[in-house]
Amino acid sequence: MAVQLTHINKSFGRQQVLRDVTLTIPDGQILGLLGPNGAGKSTLMKILIGLWRADSGEVKAPLRIGYLPENNPLYDEMYVSEYLQFMAQMTNDPYGASRSEELPITNVDALIDRVGLTPERHKHIRELSKGYRQRVGLAQALLGDPELLILDEPTTGLDPNQLVEIRSLIRDLGKEHTVILSTHIMQEVREMCDRVVILHHGQLQADRLINEIEDLETLFRQTTND
Repeated sequence: MAVQLTHINKSFGRQQVLRDVTLTIPDGQILGLLGPNGAGKSTLMKILIGLWRADSGEVKAPLRIGYLPENNPLYDEMYVSEYLQFMAQMTNDPYGASRSEELPITNVDALIDRVGLTPERHKHIRELSKGYRQRVGLAQALLGDPELLILDEPTTGLDPNQLVEIRSLIRDLGKEHTVILSTHIMQEVREMCDRVVILHHGQLQADRLINEIEDLETLFRQTTND
């Protein structure tokens, strides 16, 4: 199903973080979410995954959502395959009550191969490079075969080779999932996304298809200049 946000507002105390945000994301689109620090990107993502509730407005999103946070929390003492098997079990049976009617059982071996972790599967997570740790996070986000994948700064701290590999992986994931990619890096949006949304002071300032934008940097400056 498409993602639909209608007239979303969110405040913390006297600070209004999101202001009347309305947005529709069709199935199978990779959407780049851009904005300066404090623009409301993280708040919007947390509302989508159900961590926070909007003060007003309506959210329609798929049941199955995968989320990779900016600070990718992992159990460093576990082996890669062990960790993903454990998280797959938690995804499908989080409180001791089976959810198999809602979440497909994940073939963890196939998922490890899909994200390029096969050579590392028997290593402790603490032994992995930043790039491979991101792959573990992506694999975890893909457990349960989510319809929507939300990635928050997925390439932060990667070296140039790792950047190329992770970007290629995300493009491939976009062929089977709707993806929301939050980033500060405009080159990533140009290379990976079908569409870009720019937030500033909690308001939607631009919503354009990538192939219709002549100069993304100029558009960003024009829409975020106070």
